[in-house]
Amino acid sequence: MAQARSGTLDVTFPSDTEILITRTVNAPRHLVYRAWTTPELVKKWWPGRRGEMTVADMDLRVGGAWRFVMTAHGEFQVAFHGTYREIVPTERIVNTEVMERPGAATASEEGAVLNTVTFEDTHDGGATLVSIRTEAGSKEVRDMIAKSGMEGGLREQFEIIEELAASLT
Repeated sequence: MAQARSGTLDVTFPSDTEILITRTVNAPRHLVYRAWTTPELVKKWWPGRRGEMTVADMDLRVGGAWRFVMTAHGEFQVAFHGTYREIVPTERIVNTEVMERPGAATASEEGAVLNTVTFEDTHDGGATLVSIRTEAGSKEVRDMIAKSGMEGGLREQFEIIEELAASLT
């Protein structure tokens, strides 16, 4: 896989149903993984600069559930949940993700996408290439996600992850 420059977020569409996001974070892999998997740290980066995270529940084990809720600056709530399917510490996390709709059960996996997040050392070992592959299930869902403003939010999230991971050393 080509190595992205630190600070550069690349979003590509490998197929009609997939989104691939890559970003090199200027911090060691174990610290980036820690920022990604520690609820207190997730609360700091997940909302980007667009609001405040109110819930970061994570049962980080295969079969464990997660749920994130934020209040956006517009005073509306956004919530997501899912289940962890595979975890290889400091290397890979596979989980489902469902955007919660009003009135829908928070345990439902209906409409879930599948995310595979990988953490790889860069050639010099001082930075981490993070890749997020989302299998959306259909072109329509893929396109809806792509048009949701997720790219701007991801840029903000990765900037904060980089700052957090660097502060953990």
